[in-house]
Amino acid sequence: MAATSRERRNVAILAANQALFLIAAITVMTLSGIVGQRLTPNPALATLPVAMMMIGVVVASLPASLLMKRVGRRAGFITGTLIGGAAGGVISVAAIGLDSFVLFCAGSFLLGIYQAFANLHRFAAADAASPAFESRAISLVLAGGVVAAFLGPLNASRATDLLPGISHAGPYAIIVALSLAGGALHLLLRIPNEEQARTGHQRPVAAIAAQPAFGVAVLAGTVGYAVMILVMTATPLAMRTAGFDLADAATIMQWHVLGMFAPSFVTGHLIARFGLARILLAGAAMLTGSVAAAVAGQSMAHFWVALVLLGVGWNFLYVGGSALLAQTHLPAERGKIQGINELVVFTAVAIGSLAAGALLHTVGWATLNLLLLPFIATTAAATLWWQRRPQPHPLASEVTP
Repeated sequence: MAATSRERRNVAILAANQALFLIAAITVMTLSGIVGQRLTPNPALATLPVAMMMIGVVVASLPASLLMKRVGRRAGFITGTLIGGAAGGVISVAAIGLDSFVLFCAGSFLLGIYQAFANLHRFAAADAASPAFESRAISLVLAGGVVAAFLGPLNASRATDLLPGISHAGPYAIIVALSLAGGALHLLLRIPNEEQARTGHQRPVAAIAAQPAFGVAVLAGTVGYAVMILVMTATPLAMRTAGFDLADAATIMQWHVLGMFAPSFVTGHLIARFGLARILLAGAAMLTGSVAAAVAGQSMAHFWVALVLLGVGWNFLYVGGSALLAQTHLPAERGKIQGINELVVFTAVAIGSLAAGALLHTVGWATLNLLLLPFIATTAAATLWWQRRPQPHPLASEVTP
């Protein structure tokens, strides 16, 4: 079934805002450790601003989802772009100008709140789409990351001297402008039937979580994202240890980000053709291939194959898990269920990002990757178990699981 003009417009708005947010996120991941190193006298705290962004995501994920249930997607997203993105960017610029590490960490925390709201773009796409267009809508919104894969690093490197006399503040000033543009663009968003999300029937969380599809959806998103962020965070350090320079690491990371988001142009079509279970299993297979490439050697080719497969595997598990989760709850339940899913996923992501350096230092690159195999295997086994069960739509009864 072809998408309607309203569906296409909503997806375009959400995809554009996803790109704007990801430019900010990639800027922080690329630059904030360097700025943190300059602002703090303790080198061990240099990456604390990046960690503060992830903590902001964890803290705000559930409140962001519950707020959107109360005020609607459009008002919720505008709140996130202004309080998180614009204010976080302004505080980051001021912190750099004042040489304040504490203030810079506060700005990074607010940018994490921006991410918590922006992570819900994919669920808003599902809300705005017909069942036949749902998985494609989710994947097309995530495809906005392809633009960010090029513009994020460009902003981090080319705008550093944009503000005279305040080195490295320019990229954060750009984040302010992009956030304001995103807030204005969200004014055009029109999600149908949002009243159902406030007044419709709701089941207890335990009843929703008892659905096999719910467990598989949360597991796929959690393992896919945590594995990806752990390896992604460790890769530049591993490459430097292997003798590569920062330019080589930047090239690999750019290919990785493309691997994450470029498949989104077709992931929804693949789900519609082959089914969710097969796409989730393909994602697990991609992550297994990434581990195999990482363990096989540490040449440029090995890192390239490992990181591209890592990105594609993340895409299949994240898009597939998001599409499956959207099938497990009623409109009135989405605030709490989507918020709980985000809380679980990004708690694991925060742990993975914080553990990457310690694991790399203590066990090395190859063992770090091998330690991920049990988590990947568990995801594949759970998917196979779910696939072999009778497959009525998870909401066929709309009341009981």
